[in-house]
Amino acid sequence: MKIDIGERILAANDDLAAGNRELFAEYGVYVLDLMASPGAGKTSTILATIDALRDRYSIAVIEGDIASKVDAEKVRAHGIPAVQINTGGACHLESAMIRRAVDTLDLDALDLIIIENVGNLVCPSDFDLGEHAKVMILSVPEGHDKPYKYPNIFQVSRAVILNKYDTVGVFDFDEAEFREVVGSLNPHAPIFPVSATKGDGVGAWAAWLAERIEAVKEGGSA
Repeated sequence: MKIDIGERILAANDDLAAGNRELFAEYGVYVLDLMASPGAGKTSTILATIDALRDRYSIAVIEGDIASKVDAEKVRAHGIPAVQINTGGACHLESAMIRRAVDTLDLDALDLIIIENVGNLVCPSDFDLGEHAKVMILSVPEGHDKPYKYPNIFQVSRAVILNKYDTVGVFDFDEAEFREVVGSLNPHAPIFPVSATKGDGVGAWAAWLAERIEAVKEGGSA
């Protein structure tokens, strides 16, 4: 008899993720899992999203990193609760980690939890955290060929944020080809061109997210 250890790990994770999902539904909290490579601008996108939505919703952030608490401190400096998870070397967050972090938050007071996953284009896409949506951030300097190299992360994402869009004329980034390949992998995922540090394009992304937050607050699905 052959036992696939990878399948066993994912099955155990999925069971815990189902419990997280039930908890989020009970409290009507929308949970977003943001995935990207290191340097793509996850934290700057989170801060821009917070600025766009904080007048409407109560927000908390769960920060996932192999080490350090730098990003959590940036979020707290904006007056937003942030829980730091250091994986100690693991290349992704898992549902058990999320549950321990969530247990430190006041879910009654929250509308939105943003999870910043560990910077990686491979592992995070395989692990269900109980989130409502996974969203992938790609920065223009990384190149338009990333959907060819890492198709799974684009396939599981409900939306794609194209960050650092103000540099599209500087780098050899073929936006038409990028959109075509993403569309072939995931035809239902909208692409939001954003320059997070400048705030450009954030409004459209925030409006998409707000629609889903409202649906969950009203007891529906997102």
